[in-house]
Amino acid sequence: MHEAASLTVMATPQFILDLRRRIGHAPLWLAGSSAVVVRDGPRGPQVLLVQRADDGQWTPVCGIIEPGERPDEAILREIYEETGIVAEIVRLVRLNVAAPITYPNGDRCQFLDHDFLCRWVSGEPRVGDDESTRTGFFELDDLPEMEPRHRRRIETALHPSEIVIMSSDATGTGVMEYADEEVR
Repeated sequence: MHEAASLTVMATPQFILDLRRRIGHAPLWLAGSSAVVVRDGPRGPQVLLVQRADDGQWTPVCGIIEPGERPDEAILREIYEETGIVAEIVRLVRLNVAAPITYPNGDRCQFLDHDFLCRWVSGEPRVGDDESTRTGFFELDDLPEMEPRHRRRIETALHPSEIVIMSSDATGTGVMEYADEEVR
């Protein structure tokens, strides 16, 4: 596990700062990408996680898609910027309408998240920017404490189905069934 030397505030993309100057705290509808990055470990698959600088939560790598950027390009960029890991896309696993967020400064937004399963190609995890304080690969049976939605994201990505799930954390809708199993 690798830790950041100092904690600073997360960077906000310039296009959002420009919008905020015009609209204040009004809600923004944003596109995001997230990745469950997997590599083979000594006891089985390991998942790459980052500990967020803003709230201390452990999460898969995630980020905002820049204007004109494809979701798959965005997440590969975010993985490298945040952790130093080079990864490749395996598949898109879920499109999710996230619950609305209100930040401490009053800014409001909601994300359409594109969740990808990715495979580790090279590199060892390191804290690459000010968005996280620690990063590392974790065995599936030894994941740190995290919000249930992030565990669901990992479980969904690792499920062998090729179905892309359409879901909504905002409304609780979008339960999809894989044969005899339910994935929420």
